[in-house]
Amino acid sequence: MDIRNIAIIAHVDHGKTTLVDQLLRQSGAFRDNQAVAERVLDSNDIERERGITILAKCTSVEWKGTRINIVDTPGHADFGGEVERILNMVDGVCLLVDAAEGPMPQTKFVTAKALGLGLRPIVVLNKVDKPEADPDAALDACFDLFAALGASDEQLDFPHLYASGRAGWADAEPNGPRKDLSALFDLILRHVPPPRQAANRDQPFRMLATTLSSDPFIGRILTGRIESGTVRAGDIVKALSRDGERLEQFRVSKVLAFRGLTQTAIEMGEAGDIVTIAGMSKATVADTLCAPEIDIPLPAQPIDPPTISVTFGINDSPLAGREGKKLQSRVIRERLMKEAESNVAIKVTDTPGGEAFEVHGRGELQMGVLIENMRREGFELSISRPRVLFREENGQRLEPVEEVTIDVDDEFTGVVVEKLTGQRKGELVEMRPSGAGKTRIVAHVPSRGLIGYQGEFLTDTRGTGVLNRLFHGWTPYKGEIQGRRQGVLVSMENGAAVAYALWNLEERGRLFINPQDPVYEGMIIGEHSRDNDLEVNPLKGKKLTNIRAAGNDENVKLTPPVQMTLEQAIAYIQDDELVEVTPSAIRLRKRHLDPHERKRQARAAG
Repeated sequence: MDIRNIAIIAHVDHGKTTLVDQLLRQSGAFRDNQAVAERVLDSNDIERERGITILAKCTSVEWKGTRINIVDTPGHADFGGEVERILNMVDGVCLLVDAAEGPMPQTKFVTAKALGLGLRPIVVLNKVDKPEADPDAALDACFDLFAALGASDEQLDFPHLYASGRAGWADAEPNGPRKDLSALFDLILRHVPPPRQAANRDQPFRMLATTLSSDPFIGRILTGRIESGTVRAGDIVKALSRDGERLEQFRVSKVLAFRGLTQTAIEMGEAGDIVTIAGMSKATVADTLCAPEIDIPLPAQPIDPPTISVTFGINDSPLAGREGKKLQSRVIRERLMKEAESNVAIKVTDTPGGEAFEVHGRGELQMGVLIENMRREGFELSISRPRVLFREENGQRLEPVEEVTIDVDDEFTGVVVEKLTGQRKGELVEMRPSGAGKTRIVAHVPSRGLIGYQGEFLTDTRGTGVLNRLFHGWTPYKGEIQGRRQGVLVSMENGAAVAYALWNLEERGRLFINPQDPVYEGMIIGEHSRDNDLEVNPLKGKKLTNIRAAGNDENVKLTPPVQMTLEQAIAYIQDDELVEVTPSAIRLRKRHLDPHERKRQARAAG
């Protein structure tokens, strides 16, 4: 059977997972009356809750006797480690662009990787039925983007379609019949070349492992595209590391392939097809699986270096062990090492003492997703503030810089530009109107300056601004950036918070806790209205007397406390603070709970 391998790439929320749903439906991958979840490829709980794609997913459809293997890729640059490896498995890319917004930062990130690999894109202008859509402007912007990224003449001569993924149609003309997606299917067959590997069927078996996962029934499984030869269950296969070191030799227990929504066992995998192999115990991502006589590994795509570091430690607060079951450093280490094995964009190192681990990654979102997964699995952790990783080059200290693209109402441009360029050491690159009373701002800002900015940005723009960021490069160190301005309210007692005490503390600042919440000495219960930390007693009840009067006992009315998300909490804390993460709570605390120890450390630091 003929094969086409294609990746669908797009910016966050431009509709690629919805489009894949329609491709599956119209190719007959599931029955008309079959119960299928919306955005069927976003199978992970966190993906469903946040409406984003985190892990690359493969699926396949059949059209006119040709099997089309489709890979749905993440749009966020934080998960770029996934994207880079996935693009090595395909022979073409379908770039999906919102006809109203045009190409956005994450589009630029993935497209640059695809063009660098020599892939020829198909551009699909999606959501053309939106009232504010301007497909011609979006198409021109795509051409300009490709040219700026150094595309060849062949890549610049790209075909394009007008589409609505939600409505399930694609046409070559803006005013076409708008019936179905057959124009897209036919264009993929015409424009995307068959895998060149298909000609290597008679050579020895070789495959580069691209993604790692595990199955409760068959154990460890690796997915990739077969570069040459064929593979069957029962074959003896060797695993080589990137450096050519022999890792293991094993018997293939199963060969699986993607057929619609499910992975099914197949008799034989052939060169050019994307398959999953089971039976190995050590081989991992970027290793070469090959016939025993081969000694040279396949080249693996280099991964962009991590830019931030977070310390994961054991939870040593007085409330440790009440809500989670996985507390020991050994269990935390095993889980982090397992994550680093399957996610090449993450690196884990031990710290002296062995009670904590440094986790290096691409961004706050990637770290937030890892921590959220661990807390749902029953872990209790203490998490430090993210730190930016610096580089030394020719005796100069370099720091990572991100390209920030912001769409904001005109009235808020002043405060946004002032915060980015004044307080956070950013450089304004572009500022232009983007229609309907909005302005688009592009700036290069140090990664340090963006830690914790998202929440402040939403407050400054009253929730209407849209901020996208993308790793841009390395630049000389830009000097100190001011952190959080306010101090915090720190509990000096252990017990359950009392409503009367919290009511009296409201004039001191914003509170983070409710009455009856458990508190302990050194726990942060609110934000001080001034710039210094203040120790307070949230357990202080009302003194009772035996005199009663009609107006004395008013009901205590409290302002609802500030409820922080995991990412907001991690970005909010300072270097001398931690976030305590358990399956049922997110608490802020001082690194040293004892007030005398805090003073000693502050003096030493001073």
